[in-house]
Amino acid sequence: MEGFTKLAEELDPEQLTSLLNTYLTVMSEIAFRFGGTIDKVIGDSIMVFFGDPESRGIKSDATTCVSMAIAMKKAMEDLQQRWRAEGIENPPALRMGINTGVCKVGNFGTENRLDYTLLGRAVNLASRLESSAQSNEILVSEDTYSLVRETVHCVDKGHISIKGFARAVKVYGVVDLHKHLRADYPPSEEQNTVVYS
Repeated sequence: MEGFTKLAEELDPEQLTSLLNTYLTVMSEIAFRFGGTIDKVIGDSIMVFFGDPESRGIKSDATTCVSMAIAMKKAMEDLQQRWRAEGIENPPALRMGINTGVCKVGNFGTENRLDYTLLGRAVNLASRLESSAQSNEILVSEDTYSLVRETVHCVDKGHISIKGFARAVKVYGVVDLHKHLRADYPPSEEQNTVVYS
């Protein structure tokens, strides 16, 4: 969530706990509804992945992941309205990054504590995309875009420099599923699955 740290300074602990628990509950329910695996919750961030332990195929997994992110964005807009009605003038916003790639999945940790998680460059890129996203923006990598372009309307955001990656990365901003857009929605220019939120 963008703006959560600032909000933590303004709200009392009980209000902050209520806000965070509401957010995590709503987002987790959406992730489960779409069949995502919640890898971990880190403060106000949720890491979700698709494709393990079951996969419906890489294209379907990517499309389902992006569809989940769109549902989360819309749910966050509802939460923001609710929080404003409760007196929070500047409620936190959502940022998400999605990437598709090969990851190492398994139990990692120490002899005393093991966590079922995934590791790899693909995970790192998803995290970096989330950090690079603007308020209420979903950024996807070119690898994800190539799998979802027939179903999801995206805007070409060009190349951005990503910490830890030698070359700039081409990214796209997710607008919505094609089927949800009005027929008169302005077309984008020619547009030649791990999610962090």
